[in-house]
Amino acid sequence: MPQPFHLAIPVDDLAAAAAFYGDLLGCEHGRSDTRWIDWNFYGHQLVTHCVDAMPSAPHHNEVDSHAVPVPHFGVVLDMADWHKLAERLKAADMSFVIEPYVRFKGEPGEQATMFFHDPAGNALEFKAFKSLSQLFAV
Repeated sequence: MPQPFHLAIPVDDLAAAAAFYGDLLGCEHGRSDTRWIDWNFYGHQLVTHCVDAMPSAPHHNEVDSHAVPVPHFGVVLDMADWHKLAERLKAADMSFVIEPYVRFKGEPGEQATMFFHDPAGNALEFKAFKSLSQLFAV
């Protein structure tokens, strides 16, 4: 397994971040203080830091005829977990930036993907491959 990464992101409401990352995505709550919360983000350390004002909204780049928000972050799940998360988010009436679908069909790197924002406007991508060996396929 690769080494876990650490990512710190801005949020403007810690309670909303807790509901999103903890309740909706099911991430385990770690250490916290009045201005930040550590999350177990699928085996990686994600820290939501409260800021007074969010940075500017993400830009977009076209990928497979979709406007992908930049910057964004996320994780690669196995296909079964990706489908479970997609169904949980749909049931919660998530407003997707890019609805769950399979992109690059029949090409190297074929993947299931979905994009959405957290309550602070941070863009997230969750993806899955039939075979993880396709992660860096060209």
